[in-house]
Amino acid sequence: MGSPTWPTTAPRLVATDLDNTLLAPDGTLSTRTRDALRSVAGAGIDVVFVSARPLRRLQELAEHVDGHGVAICSNGAAVLDVATGALLTEQGMSAADVTAVVERLRTAWGPDAVHFAVEHARGFDAEHGFVDSHPVPPTARFADRIEELLPHATLKLLVRTSAPWDETFPSLVATVIGELGRVADSGAPGLGEISATDVTKAATLQRLAADRGIRSEHVWAFGDAPNDLPMLRWARTSFAVANAFPEVLAAASHSCPSNAEDGVAQVLEHAAALVVGSPGRAATS
Repeated sequence: MGSPTWPTTAPRLVATDLDNTLLAPDGTLSTRTRDALRSVAGAGIDVVFVSARPLRRLQELAEHVDGHGVAICSNGAAVLDVATGALLTEQGMSAADVTAVVERLRTAWGPDAVHFAVEHARGFDAEHGFVDSHPVPPTARFADRIEELLPHATLKLLVRTSAPWDETFPSLVATVIGELGRVADSGAPGLGEISATDVTKAATLQRLAADRGIRSEHVWAFGDAPNDLPMLRWARTSFAVANAFPEVLAAASHSCPSNAEDGVAQVLEHAAALVVGSPGRAATS
């Protein structure tokens, strides 16, 4: 892999996933990546972070991404201004919609074999049986049934099961809930991540780019997991890091070194170098 196989026309916008893509394996932002983000910004290229992370776990990254740009989070359900922490847009599921999904999953697996949590604009709430792989915020509320805690708008409904499961669990969840919601697979073991039916990383990125007068042919997108696939397919130029899932490597138009090797940073350096002269826009729409 190397720059000769990469595009020779600079983008107007770069959209990158965070975990296992832009961030190092330990979840930090390397010095090289930090410098590369500054370089593309200085070259007039917009940067958008696109992540499955909920709002609360994007805000903790603000200082590590220099407060730069905006972040699409919860698989597309919300847009966050990283610098200010302000929620710019949200597209959540109603309490009635969440209840319908929960009832269908309990019917399929058994009432005590699935456990739920919700991510929303104010934070995180969960059933007592739900086990989170990340630290739970001190403001989190708990109940025996998630229906007791539902907010006005749920950005992401999380489901785990105490029954035996394998890597097909997200696809099984999708089959069970059908038209009631959209299931994303971010690669987190044994986790189903459910959003409103029309919510994806790609859909939110497309709207954000359109608001800036940027078409898909002027976007470079980066990812590693199945939930990145709609975004990578929408962007005319897409990159899979070397550590990506096989189906992501197959779908992307380009590849780059792994996140352990600052692969995205290498491509961003290449993008900035393509911009000649002034720090104006890298390309025209």
